[in-house]
Amino acid sequence: MRTVARLSVAPVKSLRLLHPDRVRLERSGVPENRRFYLAEPDGTLFTAAKHGPVVAIVPEYDAPSERLRLRFPDGAIVEGDASRLGRGVTSDFFGRAVPGRMMEGPWAEAFSSYVGRPLRLVRVEAHGDGNDDAPVSLFSTASAEELARRSGRPEALDSRRFRMLAEVAGCEPHEEDHWNGTAVRLGETLVKVVGFVGRCVITTQSPSTGHKDLDTLKAIKAYRGVRGKGILFGVYAEVLEPGTIGVGDPVVPEGN
Repeated sequence: MRTVARLSVAPVKSLRLLHPDRVRLERSGVPENRRFYLAEPDGTLFTAAKHGPVVAIVPEYDAPSERLRLRFPDGAIVEGDASRLGRGVTSDFFGRAVPGRMMEGPWAEAFSSYVGRPLRLVRVEAHGDGNDDAPVSLFSTASAEELARRSGRPEALDSRRFRMLAEVAGCEPHEEDHWNGTAVRLGETLVKVVGFVGRCVITTQSPSTGHKDLDTLKAIKAYRGVRGKGILFGVYAEVLEPGTIGVGDPVVPEGN
């Protein structure tokens, strides 16, 4: 039986993932997911591809109270009002223009000091704008296990490095590839798989430290090749029916 094995969200894009037991999925995605992102002063998107150790910063965002809290690796806590907004900015999200507002408060100083270059924290204007190509991303535990086997790793592969919304247990390796174009029931929700996820250098980094620890791109390419313009691992989906998804919920592809 296929079930949701893990849910992962990142209130701040590229920072440490959080793993709630249950999330509310709207048509635009999980509202709190990637609500904020890092940018250079001119609005250029800044991700862990440029500085992996940002993944060691743990974000906590409480939407009702608009409080954002960051825990840095040295134990320092930076928190404040996430509704204090400054000037507008538009950032290029890999070919897609995303409007946002730079945030006022302690964020710029904290991030700039940690990374060693001027940075700003930006809040996206609309829920879902911080997502990549679609509101939902998913893959199977079996796919991560197959990659570990193909890589010759004696230990399990930490699948958090793929930063997917939903990880599914009870599948065959890369079974999710065959769901492309298919509706899939995830808990209360119904999603339609619309394409494959192209992987980047972030997957080569430890999801705890941000330091490179495995050449996932080389390993995936070695047994899956290059399809289209990318090295693909996992799938994207759009939301047909909003609702909640919880760990342990059944995952049922249409026709199964």
